[in-house]
Formats: sequence, structure tokens, C-alpha cells
Amino acid sequence: MKLQRRRLLFSAALAAAGAARAAEPACAPLLARSFPRLQDEKPQDLCQYVGRVLLVVNTASYCGFTGQYKSLEALYARYRERGLVVLGFPSNDFGQQEPGSAKEIAEFCEGTYGVKFPMFAKSRVAAAAGAQANALFAELARRTGQWPKWNFHKYLVARDGTPAGSFPSNVDPLDKGFVAQVEKLLVAA
Repeated sequence: MKLQRRRLLFSAALAAAGAARAAEPACAPLLARSFPRLQDEKPQDLCQYVGRVLLVVNTASYCGFTGQYKSLEALYARYRERGLVVLGFPSNDFGQQEPGSAKEIAEFCEGTYGVKFPMFAKSRVAAAAGAQANALFAELARRTGQWPKWNFHKYLVARDGTPAGSFPSNVDPLDKGFVAQVEKLLVAA
């Protein structure tokens, strides 16, 4: 009797786990990739952000736009509970303005701007990088027709994993028009 009961409980647990997995949205092809985290280089699967609105940005510590870290963090803090995730990708492609090591970049971002949004290891994001370009940026550029031309280029990605916009460096993340785009994506199902 106890054995039958255990088998029933085990079967019920397996069924519940299967139902939970079936309820999870499938990973969009754009997100089906992994990148090392900036702080410790542990691989991070982007599928963990399925169902979220993403703001993907290439960053640099010594750029005229570096102050946008403050705006990016403020936007993330304001909307993360509603489903926004900012993903930062340091790059030294433009003006050699990100020469530091991963440790130096992480300390700068956290110490100077209090960055809490996910940051990834330094990578190449410019069209000139060719086959060495970060695969996420290459795909975003292919789908939007816009490669980053400088540091702090931004891509918005809808909850379903489709690119929803490409924005040049001079668009501040707290610009009213940009925030309106983010809010529109956050209310979309």
C-alpha cells in the first residue's frame, strides 16, 4: 500500500513538473545563446529572459555617453518589476574607450554608477568585427538593419523575442520618446 502511494505521489510530481515546463514560453531564437557574465565569466543563458522586454546596449567606460549608465540603471530600477531587463555589453570597438579588464569594468560600473542590471564580458559589436562580432549584436543588426556606430547604441526587444527598435548613442534611455517605447512594449502581451 505504501509503495503504491509513493508511486502515485511520484507520478503526480512528474506530471506537475511537466506541466510547469509546458507552461513556460519557448526560448525565442534570438535569445538561444549564452554569454559570460562580466563579474565572473560564468556562462549566462539568455533564455532566462524569455517573456521580458530587453534593452540591449553596448557600453564603454571612457566615452562621452558613459553617463548613460545612470539613465540605464534608473530605467531598469523603474521598470524591472514590470518585466524590463537591461543587458550591457562592454566593447572596445569605438575609440578604444573600453580598454579595461573585466574586473576593472565591473568595479567602474558598480562603484561609479551603481549598475545592477546584467553585464556581460567585453565583446566586439561593430560591423567591422565580421565573424568575430557578438552573435546577439550581429543578429540584432541583421534584423533591424542597424549596426552600432558608436558606444551606447540601444536595441529594444519585445517580450516575444523580436527586435522592436534600434536607437543611436545620442538617445538617452530616459528620453520621453524612448521611455514611451519601453512602456508600450511592457504593456503588450
